[in-house]
Amino acid sequence: MLKVKGLRAGYGPVPVLHDIDIEVGRGEAVAVVGANGAGKTALVRTLSGLVRPLAGSIVKDGVEIGHVPGHRRFEHGIAVVLENRNLFGELSVRDNLRLAEQAGRRARGGAMRFTHDEVCELFPLLRERGGGQVGLLSGGQQQMVAIARALLLQPDLLIMDELTTGLAPRIVKEILAVLNRLRERGLSIVLVEQSVAIAAEMTNRAYVLSVGRVIHEVRRGEWQALLNDKTLVKAYLHG
Repeated sequence: MLKVKGLRAGYGPVPVLHDIDIEVGRGEAVAVVGANGAGKTALVRTLSGLVRPLAGSIVKDGVEIGHVPGHRRFEHGIAVVLENRNLFGELSVRDNLRLAEQAGRRARGGAMRFTHDEVCELFPLLRERGGGQVGLLSGGQQQMVAIARALLLQPDLLIMDELTTGLAPRIVKEILAVLNRLRERGLSIVLVEQSVAIAAEMTNRAYVLSVGRVIHEVRRGEWQALLNDKTLVKAYLHG
């Protein structure tokens, strides 16, 4: 599915990410966790094509995509929900979704993994507020629109940056329930999170990032050991 090997990237000639190795299998949910400044956002921006790699490879389904610009990554089955969501705030919910649906249909030759009706079933609010301006929605409601829009690009890999930041616990619970349903459908998920508790609830494995390097890998069944390792949590996840 996705293999990142020896990745170096940054904003200009000086790298922020150093020799990153990450793998995501088909239908797998994987987290990237770390404190502020660990390099999580730089990694998301590199995987989404907004930052060009300085070295290393990003391979999706056997194809090197490190050179593919961000606006064409969805053609390789990758959709990204950035922390700022990048929605068209002046447009309606319906129009934001329609634009994504049109792009996804073109990219997949008409084959649709997710339809407008399906994303509205996942998030009923989208139908209720379909004619409303996105910029007037709450942060949690906008996050639902952003996830739905990403799904309509017809990905088989969904990458999300700081999914739960600033959201009410009730909204977080609702969104996580939807993501678990998507994972059961075989969608691969990369969750880039500061909250270890959220990552542990949602994912099978994790990579701990610190100062632009992967310093630890949490394998299947090891989440509780990580949560119990107070030194690691304090040093690299909350500080």
